Amino acid sequence: MKHHSHQRSIEEVNLAGKNVLIRVDFNVPINQEMKIRDSGRIRAALPTIRYVLEHGGKAILMSHLGRPKGKRVKRLSLSPVAVELSQLLDQQVYFAPDSVGAEAVKMVKSMSNGEVILLENLRFHPEEEKNDDEFAHALAQLGDIYINDAFGAAHRAHASTVGITHHIEESAIGYLMKLELEFLGNLLVDPAKPFAAILGGAKVSDKIKVIENLLHHVQMLFIGGGMACTFLKAMGYEIGDSLLEEGSIEVSQEILKVTKEKKIPLLLPTDCVIAEKLEANASTKIVRVEDGVPQGWKILDIGPETIRRFKERLVEAKTIFWNGPMGVFEIKAFAAGTFGIAQTMVESSAKGTITVIGGGDSAAAVQQMGVAKEMTHISTGGGASLEYLEGKALPGVEAIRIKKK
Repeated sequence: MKHHSHQRSIEEVNLAGKNVLIRVDFNVPINQEMKIRDSGRIRAALPTIRYVLEHGGKAILMSHLGRPKGKRVKRLSLSPVAVELSQLLDQQVYFAPDSVGAEAVKMVKSMSNGEVILLENLRFHPEEEKNDDEFAHALAQLGDIYINDAFGAAHRAHASTVGITHHIEESAIGYLMKLELEFLGNLLVDPAKPFAAILGGAKVSDKIKVIENLLHHVQMLFIGGGMACTFLKAMGYEIGDSLLEEGSIEVSQEILKVTKEKKIPLLLPTDCVIAEKLEANASTKIVRVEDGVPQGWKILDIGPETIRRFKERLVEAKTIFWNGPMGVFEIKAFAAGTFGIAQTMVESSAKGTITVIGGGDSAAAVQQMGVAKEMTHISTGGGASLEYLEGKALPGVEAIRIKKK
């Protein structure tokens, strides 16, 4: 199942003197004071932007930010990103007050080679998420060449990721997109074995298809976080007032059955940290899963014995993929599981294991711990990386193949 190996890459396109329209993922966390809390996604786009500038192109960048739902929301303007990007590139980044229309067209016309413009938030237009053809055409007017480098948005069929490719002569993928597809694709094609997957987060339903697809590829599966509660319930354990997805009990039983048949070790929590309330100062207890969780108490993290068991088994892995926290790690009392896994990944990386983090909360956790640099690869797209690992084709990647007639 070799995905997307024949995508045109940015290096196969002649950029000199061209208007190069680049879809980037600048969907960064911005606080109330309009300050960027984490510029990781902006940094991730730099290799592609620099490549265009070094090869004499004009870089016209477009991105979404947050969920303005088709309206102009001042707090979701990309203007702070233009300032941050100017500093990172060490050159002026011009900011267009809209992503289409006369002003944007005028600014693009006046560009010189080697200059950069960032367009305002695409999602200020409802047409973006509707993949509206006219809007896609208006965006395409700004460029001669289209480069998609926004892996985080590649699972969405929007005007700036799919529609635009029908209206522009040449399209290709950028460096970040290429890197993501290589790393994640390799997990499904030829991972170093044993290959272990660690899945957490709140819901089984979000991850069912990923688990089902990964069962064809992994030698070990670890499940923690809120989703583990549904599995424990499916095995007949009492889980008190823990998060439970009634609708996923049956599918959890099915997964338990398949792992048994295929002899794939499925590691679930054997002890948990519980509390009556999800609060920073709540009093906590550690209980063994087989003793059950009392009514009124919730499982909020995996327990110390589970962390130790998970670590012991992870030592054997040559490739580890991790998506989703082991507990409510935003609160210190329920963070030991997630940080324990992160620490194990650091140790594994140090001895040559391939460690891949599937974006989202797990990426936030390793960044918070300051160990992001130790990982082999941290995906910039949570949703996109999960869909890719489900074996789905990503619309934003597939579209690159379609040549304008």
